[in-house]
Amino acid sequence: MNLSDLNSLDMKELAQAPIAVKGVMAGFIILLIMGIGYYVDWSPALDTLNSAKQEEQTLRDTYTTKKRQAINYEAYKQRLVDTEKALSALLRQLPNKSEMDNLLADINQAGIGRGLEFDLFRPGNEATSDFYATLPVTIKVNGGYHDLGNFVSDVAKLPRIVTIHDINLEPGKNGKLTMNATIRTYRYLDESEMKKKDSGKDKGGKQ
Repeated sequence: MNLSDLNSLDMKELAQAPIAVKGVMAGFIILLIMGIGYYVDWSPALDTLNSAKQEEQTLRDTYTTKKRQAINYEAYKQRLVDTEKALSALLRQLPNKSEMDNLLADINQAGIGRGLEFDLFRPGNEATSDFYATLPVTIKVNGGYHDLGNFVSDVAKLPRIVTIHDINLEPGKNGKLTMNATIRTYRYLDESEMKKKDSGKDKGGKQ
């Protein structure tokens, strides 16, 4: 059979057509049905399958992440405990409001103990932060180079947090040096100060 046979074929005479022609037509019809079935039924099913595979991968990734977090939970918990202990240790280095006078006296005594002469020891205005306050103290002291260095070292070794800033050395009298500097001391805010600070934030937020 050739193409001329198909062109000259009358569909009414298909039943009497040669077996080869019937086979070709049957194959064509089967392919046509399969094509229609793919686009009508199989294609959406394949899309659904691909979506399901993607969702499965997402769930697997989520499961792996959650599992890893569960395995490391105790380590995270211990790290939180260690952080809280470290924070507590730092807070213990901050004096409260009633202890500030003693701290200033300790700083002054550290200078006198090194044989320094204070020309100026003037506390400034406090500046508050989230949970602590900073008090700057302007000092002007006279003494030998090594005595001044030892004084700075003694202040750094105080059990409370004290820092020295803006150090300036100038020649003084009798072969001594004059040191101008700003000492900053820190204290934590007490409960009433924290409430007042929070109240101020709330009022500011409402305006």
